[in-house]
Amino acid sequence: MSTTGPSAAGRTAAEYRIEDLAHASGATVRTIRAYQDRGLLPTPERRGRANVYRDTHLARLRQIADLLDRGYTLASIKELLEAWDTGRGLGGVLGLVAEVHGPWTDERADRITRAELEVKFGGRPDDEAVSEAVELGVLEPVPGRDDEFLVPSPQELAVAVELYSAGVPLSAISAHLRELRGQVEQIASRFLEFTTEHVFARYLGHRPPTDADAAEAASMVRRLRPLAQQTVDAELARAMRTFATRHLEHHLAAEGPFTAHSAPPPPTSVALPAATISAVERLVGRENAASFITAAAEREVQSRTLDALTSFRNNAPTVDQIT
Repeated sequence: MSTTGPSAAGRTAAEYRIEDLAHASGATVRTIRAYQDRGLLPTPERRGRANVYRDTHLARLRQIADLLDRGYTLASIKELLEAWDTGRGLGGVLGLVAEVHGPWTDERADRITRAELEVKFGGRPDDEAVSEAVELGVLEPVPGRDDEFLVPSPQELAVAVELYSAGVPLSAISAHLRELRGQVEQIASRFLEFTTEHVFARYLGHRPPTDADAAEAASMVRRLRPLAQQTVDAELARAMRTFATRHLEHHLAAEGPFTAHSAPPPPTSVALPAATISAVERLVGRENAASFITAAAEREVQSRTLDALTSFRNNAPTVDQIT
């Protein structure tokens, strides 16, 4: 059991035997001794044949456990703690760690029962599909609840429901997500390399960073956090517009499957009434008539593409209709 003794400030301070410290911290006695050997814990007070630990040791054990949970190695934790012990500060570093490990989206996790899941996907059990979703992290089992799952991204699950209701098999949805995830991870990695080179190198150029530099880096993370998603959203919208138009043109004017590298169909000659050409020439001039007609045709194709996609979306069966 812990005992108390006078502190330097005249108050009582907790004292622990190693077994009590292990119980309070959640670490094992063996782990505590290993941390001492590695210099991660301050040397305890020797009293007779026993070591006496205090609240500072308990706080240090909790710091180590938190950093280990965040993926830091014992070697890097030792560097951080040594910086703290030499007065360089750890508050900014811990703030930076918390900022990076915090949520990168405003989306909130949700829960779903096995019965609700089956209703959304055809109304019949599919253990293989559920296992695949758990492996991909779309679903997370809730400890002690075999019939309930955590949904880290309700939006991602909603996309899968919509694709399934449109006729896409679950196996194809899983395969697509795996492929997409790999591509998105490459984008995330490149964005981090880019920002590290041009922004964070000035704050993180020395290890461990000073308290002030770490705090400034945490502030920059908050500022730059939404930029990657905003950039991807804008570029995805641009690419979807381009490829959706090309996709529709290909299916209306050519044979064979469409791919992202499919060339647009070859231009075809369209005879316009002479009266139409004369009207355009009077409106914009003879030298601008060809450009005007081309631009008008492109706008019409884009308009019909959107109309076709909207029609498909409105006519697709809903989840309620399927179930």
